[in-house]
Amino acid sequence: MTASASPLNEPGFPPVTIKQWMYSLFTAGLLASSAASADPAFTACLPGLQQRALAAGVTPATVNAVLANTNYVARVIELDRRQPEFSETFHNYLTARVTEQRIQQGRQMLAQHRPLLEKLQQQYGVPPQYLMAFWGLETNYGSYLGKMPVLDSLATLACDQRRSEFFTLELIDALKMVDASIVTPALFVGSWAGAVGNMQFMPSAYRAHAIDGDGDGRADLWRSIPDALTSAANYLNSMGWKKETRWGREVLLPAGFDYNFTSLAERHPLSFWRQQGVVMANGAQLPDLPMQASILVPAGHTGPAFIVYDNFDIIMRWNRSEFYAIAVGHLADRINGGSGLKRQPPNMARFTNEQIRQLQTALNGAGFDSGQPDGVLGSGTRKAVRAFQKSKGLIADGFPSQDVFVALGVAQP
Repeated sequence: MTASASPLNEPGFPPVTIKQWMYSLFTAGLLASSAASADPAFTACLPGLQQRALAAGVTPATVNAVLANTNYVARVIELDRRQPEFSETFHNYLTARVTEQRIQQGRQMLAQHRPLLEKLQQQYGVPPQYLMAFWGLETNYGSYLGKMPVLDSLATLACDQRRSEFFTLELIDALKMVDASIVTPALFVGSWAGAVGNMQFMPSAYRAHAIDGDGDGRADLWRSIPDALTSAANYLNSMGWKKETRWGREVLLPAGFDYNFTSLAERHPLSFWRQQGVVMANGAQLPDLPMQASILVPAGHTGPAFIVYDNFDIIMRWNRSEFYAIAVGHLADRINGGSGLKRQPPNMARFTNEQIRQLQTALNGAGFDSGQPDGVLGSGTRKAVRAFQKSKGLIADGFPSQDVFVALGVAQP
């Protein structure tokens, strides 16, 4: 049976297949299944979540009938620990997302929705190619919106220590969406992390920024493209998108460049980077504009370098990943007719969580604080790697190359 034939496809709600419908009934407590994972910590956590929800204004009916019947989903925790931004190489991450198919489809979608996109650019200041890039990366232009039960996912993550407070607040916003009859619990499906709709809005983003773009009286981010694109433009504008500024661009670094400067924390005027010998990928001088920028080398000194501006920070507020933000910017450029990278990232083996954990342990043991070893290659670990590289006379790009693993006595990836 197709999604359109499902008896649950009411106006304003995401379409579902029979398989998704049955799973949604299970997650709502209407069907029994051996797939439910009993977790003592989750069971102990639920009463506290219920009290938080009640204190935040969620109705007792929703707390007792919906939140109390959420299930622990072990798969969600597995996916949280295996996010590609944590362990994937930049080469694999970028080439899997900025594909020729996605570029061409983005150009087709831009042409198809041009009147709406031009209207949104005038109203919100966000150029069409960026909205297409977000749409392409989030759901492949609406072809896959996710099928995980959002309330179960958020409750599971709220009871996990890694980002408990963040997901607790998102869970409360999701429950308020149920209270407001925006979506029913059985149809509340999306990504494993609780994002929904064409642009994969978290519940807090939906409640704060979702807009009725087609004038039908509701903000349907699942099935209305005007609603989804208008809401995304509104969201980016509200975060401070600068309409006259790019996200960034590929640059070339001179021989002898000091890689200690390659970090978002190192923010300097364009005039400073010109003095350092940084030029655009085609060899031209950087523009002489009063702008602040940072240099990033996501694959280390052997890969491409990027100079990034204020709008890069806005993209990262959508998704806190440098890889993701670069992919959005580069895909937007390609959709807008730009060319590929001048310098391709090296094709390297993917890091495993255990390898990063061993690296962090070794860095801590050598006196370079990378935080609690968690297998996540984040900014703290890169900072520790950079300090270690500098102490050993290596190029301090913050990238854990094989030289770093060897110097620390850790098994190489």
